[in-house]
Amino acid sequence: MGKVSGLVLPGLFVLAWVFALTGQSPPGDVPGELKDVTYLRWMLYMAGWVFLSSSVMHTVFAKKMAESIGWKTNGFQYEIGFVSLGLGLGSLYASQHGKEAWIAIAIPIVSFLALAGINHVVEIVREKNFAPNNTMILVWDFGMPISIVALLLSSNTI
Repeated sequence: MGKVSGLVLPGLFVLAWVFALTGQSPPGDVPGELKDVTYLRWMLYMAGWVFLSSSVMHTVFAKKMAESIGWKTNGFQYEIGFVSLGLGLGSLYASQHGKEAWIAIAIPIVSFLALAGINHVVEIVREKNFAPNNTMILVWDFGMPISIVALLLSSNTI
């Protein structure tokens, strides 16, 4: 894992927006829904798959994943994998359901990713950790929460 793997999460975030903005119907799409709701479904659907992938990467491939972030493997990394499993399954479920599910999954996604992003910035500043999966991840860590909150607001969900 190296520089290329650092592009995966930002790339999938961009891909979710490409699907949304080109009018592709996400799983769970309801004809006649607001565009913002369709966009939100894409964000949650893609988040689901990203979190499931993260779960595998932080558990099955823990050592290589840690190295690509500039970390040493430890037990906490497995906990990230475990929480990612729950966030992934919850995101996939929410993407195909309604407002209550969107809000329920948005709270842990937004808080987890935003705080993880802040932690990555701290590591960049304090530790000079410029590993690809510690820097490029910031597009995902801040882009997804901002997108989800903006779409929840613009769709009058919150």
